[in-house]
Amino acid sequence: MKIDLNSDLGESFGAYKMGMDDKILPLVTSANIACGFHAGDPAVMRKTVKMAVESHTALGAHPGMPDLVGFGRRKLAISNEDAYSIMVYQIGALAAFAQTCGSRLQHVKPHGALYNMAAKDAKLAEAIAQAIYDVDKNLILFALAGSESVKAAEKIGLRCASEVFADRSYQEDGSLTPRTQPGAMITDETASIKQVLSMVKDHKVTTLSGKIIEVKADTLCVHGDGQKALLFTQKIREALQENGIEIAPAATFLK
Repeated sequence: MKIDLNSDLGESFGAYKMGMDDKILPLVTSANIACGFHAGDPAVMRKTVKMAVESHTALGAHPGMPDLVGFGRRKLAISNEDAYSIMVYQIGALAAFAQTCGSRLQHVKPHGALYNMAAKDAKLAEAIAQAIYDVDKNLILFALAGSESVKAAEKIGLRCASEVFADRSYQEDGSLTPRTQPGAMITDETASIKQVLSMVKDHKVTTLSGKIIEVKADTLCVHGDGQKALLFTQKIREALQENGIEIAPAATFLK
């Protein structure tokens, strides 16, 4: 068994510092780097790409809504055409920074509201998948397992890594519990590790209501901006390795 570990990074901008990128990077195999719309700025993008390359961590663009104030977590009435354009714009920007560091992008993971909206909206998912494909058909889309985004990628022949989350609870339809609802975040380390092992080994997850549903796990998201993010990630890595699960970048094992 193999699993990719990814984390959302490069979210500082201007005078504002977020996360512990330098400490999280060596622990993950794929980095989702903010592209300036929901977080990040050109200087931070360049710095984060450079750190990721030095850590031998695969590079990924993390494009979001044009919503810095809302951190890209607010649902905006964005058209499919605009979604396509902002995806191309942000992916292209990060790809350029990767090139200056002698590297290239492995994947693209939409951020926040854009990610969650596309998971349920087939047309939006298709616009996003098409944008990625048109920029570089060799890129991998990181998308919520079982979502419309996965279907959209498969439809056009874009490689897709089904993503699961270590610190988020699930609804019965396979979607993530909205952050505004109680129980959305899993803060207990033991509960998180139990959920991770169930998803990776048994392809099952227990929803917030107690129902067990099937889930495919190619890449596991571990957030790097929580109070215990570093320790959380280290313990998850240890648990995976103790269970004989190899941790590797998605591109090394996805067909």
